[in-house]
Amino acid sequence: MSSMTRRQFLAYSAAAGALAVLPTLPLSRGTVLAAPDKAATIRAGMRTIEVNGRSAQVFGLQQPDGSHGLVTEAGRRFRARLENDTDEKTLIHWHGLTPPFEQDGVPELSQPLLPPGEAYDYDFPLERSGTHWMHSHEGLQEQRLMAAPLIVRDPEEAGDDVQEVVVMLHDFTFRDPEEILADLARHGHGNGHGNGHGNGHGNGHGNGHGNGHGNGHGNGHGNGHAGVHLHDVDYDAFLANDRTLADPEVFRVERGGRVRLRLINAATATNFRIDLNGMEGRLIAVDGMPIEPVVGHQFEMAIAQRLDILMDLPSEEGAWPVFAVREGERARTGFVLATPNGEVRRLAEYAEHAVEAVGLDLETRLQAANPLERREPDRRHTLRFSEASGYTWEINGAVFGEHQPLNANPGERVEITFIDDTTMAHPMHLHGHHFQVVAVNGQRFSGAMRDTVLVPARGRVTIAFDAINPGRWALHCHHLYHMAGGMMTTLEYGA
Repeated sequence: MSSMTRRQFLAYSAAAGALAVLPTLPLSRGTVLAAPDKAATIRAGMRTIEVNGRSAQVFGLQQPDGSHGLVTEAGRRFRARLENDTDEKTLIHWHGLTPPFEQDGVPELSQPLLPPGEAYDYDFPLERSGTHWMHSHEGLQEQRLMAAPLIVRDPEEAGDDVQEVVVMLHDFTFRDPEEILADLARHGHGNGHGNGHGNGHGNGHGNGHGNGHGNGHGNGHGNGHAGVHLHDVDYDAFLANDRTLADPEVFRVERGGRVRLRLINAATATNFRIDLNGMEGRLIAVDGMPIEPVVGHQFEMAIAQRLDILMDLPSEEGAWPVFAVREGERARTGFVLATPNGEVRRLAEYAEHAVEAVGLDLETRLQAANPLERREPDRRHTLRFSEASGYTWEINGAVFGEHQPLNANPGERVEITFIDDTTMAHPMHLHGHHFQVVAVNGQRFSGAMRDTVLVPARGRVTIAFDAINPGRWALHCHHLYHMAGGMMTTLEYGA
């Protein structure tokens, strides 16, 4: 099914008379706003997708008409009714939004779990536009695709002649996630990755953990160096809007048109490199927050991060694939931008060469369009990451539930320095706030505003934010299995 251009959308909406009466198309086409005068209904339910010729039962977050996720507009209120049509308890986090903490969707921290057959109502102001997403914060449901886009448009951009393309990336497995986590706890985080790479590293960790990592990882991926590795979970496929490159989604675009890619890394354990396949793009926002544009052909994208990329298409007929390649490997997924008569050819599911690991090369080049005002921090925290046997991931020597909360008072400027003493990178996500990246490995700079930043193995990153949203907020690694292994703490406001 083809997508609508901005010109077509404006003409259509004028003829229809109101956005609220437009027929709803799938969210990836980005054509319809939620009605401003009533709550949207988002149902957590089951659906069937096909991956590599096999059917799979997965979760979904859909509106009653089948739309996946939600498109709305800044300046409105976020009004949504979450209905649980599954047979499991669940709860959805509005990733990138800054609601009152009681509506943040973290089990027991902000709300009780939502039982099957019941519903919660959400209502809070939307102050900022941006590319965001929604996902389960219960157990390992996110691995089973309990996630969807959440796009907040800027009303001032409504007249722009730009076609919007929304793409959500996933790493997919037919295995039970609980089985994966149990295997990681038994064998260490190198399970199933070939042999080699880790002999020196393994010896440094003790027999149980070290041998699991040393023997499990290495030649199968051919990346990293002694003491550092990239992956601890094998996947059956990588998906872009639930599809592989064997049958990618094709977005029909105008010749010579401008496209805004809204890319969401909803993978649970995979960082990607976005490859525009020789085309040039302008990165204009990260995690929904505007930046000074960065021009490039490839862009790093850690777990839970979002990228907004503007592309000006050639004036001739054609088809242009966009790939997301798993870091350190050749495996990839993607989608295609094609003109009405552009020929879409079969795409290889593996890149010709393995791509480099995702790090902070791009991060250090980013500058916020609207940075924090300069001021000295009122409070500084240091969080040091460590790992222990049994696939245990700790912050300041403790797992979640045994942690010491971070403190802040309303109005304070807070800095947090993350120090990663572990063998893996960690995408750190702070709920309820946007922060600015202000230092990498001790080097200060005025970086991007974000809600998720990658902290590389053996690396150090400092963020700063203003404490303007009181509550009890989760701060955690967004690698799902690391979080399940204990890698979460809280930020809690005092009087």
